[in-house]
Amino acid sequence: MASLLIEMYSNCLCRSTSLKMVIPTDPRKGDFPPAPKNPNLDRPMKTLFLLHGYSGKGDCWVPEYLAEKYNFAVICPTGENGFWLNGLSTGHAFQSFIGEELVEFVRTTFGLAKTREDTYIMGLSMGGFGALHTALAYPDVFSKTAPLSSAFIHHEVAGMKPGQSNPIANYDYYRECFGEPSKLLESENNPEVLVKKLKAEGKPLPEIFMAVGTEDFLLEPNRAMHKFLEEQGVEHTYLEWGGNHDPKFWGEAVEKYIPIMMK
Repeated sequence: MASLLIEMYSNCLCRSTSLKMVIPTDPRKGDFPPAPKNPNLDRPMKTLFLLHGYSGKGDCWVPEYLAEKYNFAVICPTGENGFWLNGLSTGHAFQSFIGEELVEFVRTTFGLAKTREDTYIMGLSMGGFGALHTALAYPDVFSKTAPLSSAFIHHEVAGMKPGQSNPIANYDYYRECFGEPSKLLESENNPEVLVKKLKAEGKPLPEIFMAVGTEDFLLEPNRAMHKFLEEQGVEHTYLEWGGNHDPKFWGEAVEKYIPIMMK
């Protein structure tokens, strides 16, 4: 298992940024007793872009043994607190960074993520919002997405007024990330708008794998997104079980979904 820490210059972010990569390029040989042949090694390596949550950073929270078993690389960028959207100010184009610039970097530098069929995106909390939104914004790049415990807070943000805040951040922060709140629900920063747009254009939507804990403070927004997708006739997998907004739940979700996604 090769683990890399990379610094690259991003034109989207107007600065150097760092990312981590995990690439199962060196399968162990000579085990005793001999390990059974892994059929996943006979296919092209898949690539999973992994998005962190609010106040997080680019770390790999997918167990390495799963990457080895299912033969996929993990790309862990740093998106600061930008909600993985193109913010209003210069240097905050996090959506374009992930869906365009970073994908191209990974393709040209490592020969990975070359096809839609082999390119997936997963995220937790803020990164769960980003995983779904990015996959919908770039349907020709990502074929599968797994938003976990997702911060689908766009309806809440849309109702905010100057001077208001919630326990996480203030109006000015949300306006920087999402654009003018009063216009958010009609903008392409709303994943629901992207779903309707793709359907109207007859374009394929990514496979969607959602999960949230029943004790998570974001339970209701996730249920609302699940209901929206059902009403739109969008096939997706939605699971909820006992759990909170924490690494324990995300670890359980990864164990459930990676074997399904990496078929």
